[in-house]
Amino acid sequence: MIIIFCDVYDGIHIRRMESYKTVDLFAGIGGIRLGFQSQGCVNVFSCEWDAAAQKMYAANFGDQPFGDINLLDPQHVPDHDILLAGFPCQPFSIAGKGLGFSDTRGTLFFNIEAIIKAKRPAAFLLENVKRLTTHDAGRTFAVILDRLTDLGYTVYYKILNSLDYGLPQKRERIYIVGFQDKIHFEFPKPLGYYQPLADILENDEDVPESYFLSAEIRAKRFAAVKGSPPYPSVWHENIGGNISALPFSCALRAGGSYNYLVVNGVRRLTAREMLRLQGFPDHFIINIPYSQLRKVAGNTVSVHVVMAIAKNMLEALRNKQVMRKKAVQLTFMDVIHAHC
Repeated sequence: MIIIFCDVYDGIHIRRMESYKTVDLFAGIGGIRLGFQSQGCVNVFSCEWDAAAQKMYAANFGDQPFGDINLLDPQHVPDHDILLAGFPCQPFSIAGKGLGFSDTRGTLFFNIEAIIKAKRPAAFLLENVKRLTTHDAGRTFAVILDRLTDLGYTVYYKILNSLDYGLPQKRERIYIVGFQDKIHFEFPKPLGYYQPLADILENDEDVPESYFLSAEIRAKRFAAVKGSPPYPSVWHENIGGNISALPFSCALRAGGSYNYLVVNGVRRLTAREMLRLQGFPDHFIINIPYSQLRKVAGNTVSVHVVMAIAKNMLEALRNKQVMRKKAVQLTFMDVIHAHC
């Protein structure tokens, strides 16, 4: 471990404490890394294959991620304390085909397993879509849990919603935490509030005209919206074509249509607004086209959620309390039904 003596890193307040080393796999644009850096962790290796995400990651963190994880020898990963991985969710998501391990991207979990086996980090955090817990009647998730526990790790998991941790985005994801020791751990409790949309959204007069809907599409939205829309609001169109106006955003999606989420029924979210909805600071550099930003913003994690998990994980590692409760905290059927 090393010692950090600064109080601010990349604009995010950190605590003065000994630092744990992390590796950032399937790093995207660095959302998980930001969450752990906020708690004083230092990242020693990153891996991400998407070119647009790599470009943005390098601009913001100063290091170029390794590319294809399939070409990575687990022994060549630097020694680290905590492994971080938001591994590909498309094989398990509703938006994808839900093929799970029959999709080649689904097998990338086993790359994570190989690195954990080779490097034996003290802890790990994995993130995925909530449907991972119920895919193939729970069998896919059972395989993942069995593999991790067979490596000797104490495993906890829970579905958390970004709305509960200060962000105006309904985004439910499964977070899997593991410790090499039998350490007691609890997921962070909900805050009970979220940042108002008004703090996230830009003024319409400052938004380029290209973001605004055509008169025809706008008329269709206002004719179809349910109830009396709050202001400000993000209008969400579901798969059935129904439109709801909410005082928060539904989950950003990498493959969502340009009109999937609409601000006050008149325009699309800007690049900066999407990053704000995920908890990224305003100084986070955007150096890729809007079409690519939409994808990477939809694929990244909500930083505020990771910050809260990281805080609890580091406290658990430092305290090393003996596990006093059952490790698995969520049954396969304990899944919150999505409204988005």
